[in-house]
Amino acid sequence: MQSHVRPQTLHEAVAALRSGPARVLAGGTDLYPGAGTQLSGPILDLTAITDLRGIVAFAGGMRIGAATTWTAIAEAGLPPALHALQQAARHVGGRQIQNAGTLGGNLCNASPAADGVPPLLAADAEVELVSATGTRRMRLGSFLTGPRQTALRPGELLVAVHIPPSGLTGRSTFLKLGARSHLVISIVMVAARVVLDGGRVVSAAIAVGSCSATAQRLPLVEAALIGTTPDAAPSRIRPADVASALSPIDDIRATAAYRLTAATELVTRAVVEVAR
Repeated sequence: MQSHVRPQTLHEAVAALRSGPARVLAGGTDLYPGAGTQLSGPILDLTAITDLRGIVAFAGGMRIGAATTWTAIAEAGLPPALHALQQAARHVGGRQIQNAGTLGGNLCNASPAADGVPPLLAADAEVELVSATGTRRMRLGSFLTGPRQTALRPGELLVAVHIPPSGLTGRSTFLKLGARSHLVISIVMVAARVVLDGGRVVSAAIAVGSCSATAQRLPLVEAALIGTTPDAAPSRIRPADVASALSPIDDIRATAAYRLTAATELVTRAVVEVAR
């Protein structure tokens, strides 16, 4: 492959990958800072492929192109179930980063503190992967395999994120704790989506980031909330149930113990906000 290839179509991009591995460039907001003083090639530049951008709703759910920017997501007319994703979009760096950074880049960079991941996990998101041999889809939780690690195979590109109809129901919110409110790597972040019927919780999806190698759903907390009323919901959120799904570490930003305490508090606040 040439040192810098800028295909015009997805077909051309996939064909270019068949000739050998390359570093994929979308918004570049993770790629350039991680490259140090020099960005080594070859580079596969996806910025000219219009089919990788945009948000489309249809009967089977919603499709968000992998090269859709955070600004486009933040300003789109999305349902309340994706309010958490829009809130997260406004926390991804400053305005310049949001204008350039892409949803797919955030996922493929696979940081444990990636802002876009908890809201998408709470929406039951799937990723669409394309290569010269075909297309496959998988749950986002399975795609993210570890810090800076994904299930992408050689020659594959992440082309879209899919939200099923069930993930578009209810209301959601995103809460982030850091050393300051913006332009910071999170200590803990939480996305919660709750569906109410007849004044009771019939479905709950809660995900926590920055407290494990990858962001995690909280199945015990979700199950405990089913059937409860908004007023009683906080009493159903037990620290042990939150901790059971997480594996935080001590680092420069916080201790593991602090993260667990903060995660329980943020989960409670998020559930109260979307269940009231």
